[in-house]
Amino acid sequence: MTKMAIKLLDDAGFLFKRMLNKELSHFSESSRSGNQISEYICSTFLDKQQELDLPSLRVDDSETEKARLSASGPRKSKDGGKDGFTLAGSGIVTSSSSTTSSSGTVVALSAKSGTSAASSSTSPSHVGRAMSHISGIKRPLSHSNSVTTSEKVAKYGVDTANEHELGKFLDEVDRWGIDIFRIAELSSNRPLTAVTYAIFKERGLMNAFKIPDKTLVSFLMTLEDHYGKEVPYHNHFHAADVTQSTHVLLNSPALESVFTNLEIMAAIFAATIHDVDHPGLTNQFLINTSSELALMYNDESVLENHHLAVAFKLLQSPDCDIFSNLNKKQRQTLRKMVIDMVLATDMSKHMSLLADLKTMVETKKVAGSGVLLLDNYTDRIQVLQNMVHCADLSNPTKPLDIYRRWVSLIMEEFFQQGDREREQGLDVSPMCDRQNATIEKSQVGFIDYIVHPLWETWADLVHPDAQDILDGLEDNRDWYFSMIPPSPPPAQSDNTPVDQSDDTGENTETGEADDVNRIENEDGHWRSSNALSVPSERIQFQITLEEGESGNEEDD
Repeated sequence: MTKMAIKLLDDAGFLFKRMLNKELSHFSESSRSGNQISEYICSTFLDKQQELDLPSLRVDDSETEKARLSASGPRKSKDGGKDGFTLAGSGIVTSSSSTTSSSGTVVALSAKSGTSAASSSTSPSHVGRAMSHISGIKRPLSHSNSVTTSEKVAKYGVDTANEHELGKFLDEVDRWGIDIFRIAELSSNRPLTAVTYAIFKERGLMNAFKIPDKTLVSFLMTLEDHYGKEVPYHNHFHAADVTQSTHVLLNSPALESVFTNLEIMAAIFAATIHDVDHPGLTNQFLINTSSELALMYNDESVLENHHLAVAFKLLQSPDCDIFSNLNKKQRQTLRKMVIDMVLATDMSKHMSLLADLKTMVETKKVAGSGVLLLDNYTDRIQVLQNMVHCADLSNPTKPLDIYRRWVSLIMEEFFQQGDREREQGLDVSPMCDRQNATIEKSQVGFIDYIVHPLWETWADLVHPDAQDILDGLEDNRDWYFSMIPPSPPPAQSDNTPVDQSDDTGENTETGEADDVNRIENEDGHWRSSNALSVPSERIQFQITLEEGESGNEEDD
């Protein structure tokens, strides 16, 4: 990679974030709902380092502190290592012990903070329990080991009276936008098991890695049992959808023969496990409430670390180690790839992923046949990370009726979190207040600022393979825009009652102009005369190698 390309890679993430912040600042000024949507996007998709309000260290304090440290020497922990770090003058002493996995991933084993709110608010039920304990492992399992005791595995991995009809759906597992909800109905509520089993069979992964049918089904059912059925969105339906979407993206002609069977299996496996034992709450909620998981993982990609820990722990369950016949090198490589992919599903990493993907598009190398050339681990894992990330953000690209169903589920999950926040006296997170959420407008903003830029860049990478997906996304965006309720007309006279709020929860008492004054185009599509009128092309990340150096000089 050239020095210019490396510089572009370093700068692109910063430039993207700055451009998005500028766009959102204009959007948030348009209306109260625009501000709410902007807050949601910023808090969810931008990885902002928390700014700590620490007292500055005076020069004389610094000299005194240096003298004290040199006299006493560095403190040692019980295991002989250096004992964390000290924030001089703040009164905060942090000590942590960690271990590094074979993949290079640091796993926190304990954490102490002398004055932190996190340690002071740990619930009594957790007192005395080792922090290294992986919560969420359930016993007994709902499938009661029926797989291992039966004579043979069912044709599609699940026992169902609808085997023939289920087969018709699974025969289309290569098609974008299959109905996961219908598959769940036909598979005895086992969509993740049925879909993943079908994918493993079609790709020949069981033969390639000597995975017994019973072991695969036992693991998949165990995994599916650890997705919360009571969680509206982040459940086994979503996992099945992301898994099937990842499978379809892997079939792109531009990626033909690019990835090895091990890399393909790692991507499918990462998709199946990426949200296991999800509580239906955001990382920020877990951090704000000083949850045990936030303590365990030091506020960094809390849920994603937990999903990985649970999944790899489940592989140790009886008759569940689907990788038992891999050699040591293969297991280590697969584990590293899976960790890298699942950690990349942390939505706060979105802009960094998008910057990496855009850089790859600008510098991509293709063979004469048009197939991508990815000749090192960094390039290969970046494509796989973005692939799973695209699959995770693929709901708006699916057929409209399916997309709308996903929207209702994610909003209910948001609302349930907002209800908990209100009950606990916390600030209600953006888009989590069921009393004033603006669902249609939020979907338009979500597509314009997050989903479309991602999918447009992916489509550029695998051109022209994803054009149909991009077209479907834009059609869905147009439909949601057309459904944004218009603002009520202004009061005609003092005697005319004024509706204080419209259907979207907008407060119109101040005469605030909403951004949904719509105009019908000649082609029959609706457009707004204000902020939301500009389609997703409003954010064009026109960064090339030639522009990389001058990009930082752009005026704010």
